[in-house]
Amino acid sequence: MYGQIRIEHNLSCKAKPRLEEDLGFGRHFTDHMFMMDFEEGKGWHDPRIIPYGPISHDPSAMVFHYGQAVFEGLKAFRTEKDEIVLFRPDQNAQRLNRSSDRLQMPQMDENFVVDAIQTLVRVDAEWVPRKKESSLYIRPFVIATEAGLGVRASSRYSFVIIMSPVDSYYEEGLQPVNLLVESHYARAVQGGTGNAKTAGNYAATLKAQALAKEHNCAQVLWLDAIEKIYIEEAGSMNVFFKINGEVVTPSLSGSILDGITRKSIIHLLKEWGISVTERKISIDDLVLAYKNGTLEEAFGTGTAAVVSPIGSLLWNGTPMVINQGNIGDLVRRLYDTITGIQYGRIEDSYGWTISC
Repeated sequence: MYGQIRIEHNLSCKAKPRLEEDLGFGRHFTDHMFMMDFEEGKGWHDPRIIPYGPISHDPSAMVFHYGQAVFEGLKAFRTEKDEIVLFRPDQNAQRLNRSSDRLQMPQMDENFVVDAIQTLVRVDAEWVPRKKESSLYIRPFVIATEAGLGVRASSRYSFVIIMSPVDSYYEEGLQPVNLLVESHYARAVQGGTGNAKTAGNYAATLKAQALAKEHNCAQVLWLDAIEKIYIEEAGSMNVFFKINGEVVTPSLSGSILDGITRKSIIHLLKEWGISVTERKISIDDLVLAYKNGTLEEAFGTGTAAVVSPIGSLLWNGTPMVINQGNIGDLVRRLYDTITGIQYGRIEDSYGWTISC
């Protein structure tokens, strides 16, 4: 389709982090990366794995000026049987294409994207950590590379995959986080790019995130951009609330990212017979549930943390402490189930993992 993946092995491999070393997130990078180019009239071509290193682009490359950049995030896990698996990479490939389509960027064959990821992981398999609860974070991205100024879609692109060994999101196990309910800044708007995984969405969150830290909060709970009433996301995660036994999550209105962990959790909840509803939920609904004692649990979901329990919400200067700041039983069950599947501690009866 795009040609056979050419592999150029790195002859100057780096020393790998020691098992006891603090890996952090995105601080170390593997010896190789994947690249493929697109040119209008020629299509995607020259898929290759090459030594990890700087990428040279013209200062007028259109990504720097008009923001055509989309990316994905997924992980490779070393199971207890010493097998290396990916968690639902087909979903990442599908979402990469949806994001590209929204930014008028070329599509890719989704099976090839998964194959490229698998091939790169096999080349750098020794970088998949053996440290408990650690993993290899995988970052595929597409950027516009045509040199030239003028607001239009680029005619050239690069598809790149880089990888980084990372620790568990929680150094000391699951920890509830505090969120600032953001009533001024907006992350995204319906009709915008909120449902695409594009770089500009994340740049738009940084100001509010800094304000949250000034209030001793880990992240922001975003409200909708128009009415400033309806819950959207928690930081860069999807968000769920357990209210009077029912789990509620904001419906995908066009400004919310269709999270893969979100999708997996909804599937699990339905299988477990727990009522789960995708609908609009307002901050007033949450305040009312908090006051009448029916707001039982709240959590964010995403690739990095899997499930992140929310300990409190700071709204209009008043903290709302959820479940006495403790981790709820449902959060614990969801976290243990998904990570159990990822690390091979629980049988994957859903076909969510594939081997590398």
